[in-house]
Amino acid sequence: MKKTIAAGVIALTLAGAGLALAQQTAQPREGRDFRPSAEDVAAFTDARIAGLKAGLKLTAEQEKNWPAVEAAIRDLAKARADRTKEREARREARRGGDNAQNAQQQPARPDAIARLRQGADAMTTRAAALKKLADAADPLYKSLDDGQKRRFGTLLRMGGRGHGGHHHGHWQRRADNAR
Repeated sequence: MKKTIAAGVIALTLAGAGLALAQQTAQPREGRDFRPSAEDVAAFTDARIAGLKAGLKLTAEQEKNWPAVEAAIRDLAKARADRTKEREARREARRGGDNAQNAQQQPARPDAIARLRQGADAMTTRAAALKKLADAADPLYKSLDDGQKRRFGTLLRMGGRGHGGHHHGHWQRRADNAR
């Protein structure tokens, strides 16, 4: 009798675990597979900019240099969003080649040298945008006290993955792959 009850409990436990696992995998995860929408990206950018500004606790004099910094950050975020859209469009075009007609219209994947050139172009564009941010932030940064400078660096790095500087921040990531 005890063996029958124990076997029943084990069977129910395993069945429940299987159902829970099936339910869990059916729901979208917000981990590695999370792909933010354009609205998400805009909201995250607004939040990062607001967080940076709030964390700096700018004086009225320092506030005068803020608009140029904000504009440069927004330009970087827009350029990144545009690169992401282009990359997704290229992926979608490659996936669309299921039948013979689509396969003929499908853009050819660039060879290794073309990818190197695309990567170099992307890095050049990204470098120019980062230089623009550095130039825009320079007057503000020079007006900050030591505590604000420390927070500026930390908060700017926290713009992306790996909070606390474990990975490069959103505005400091290397150029995207040009695949």
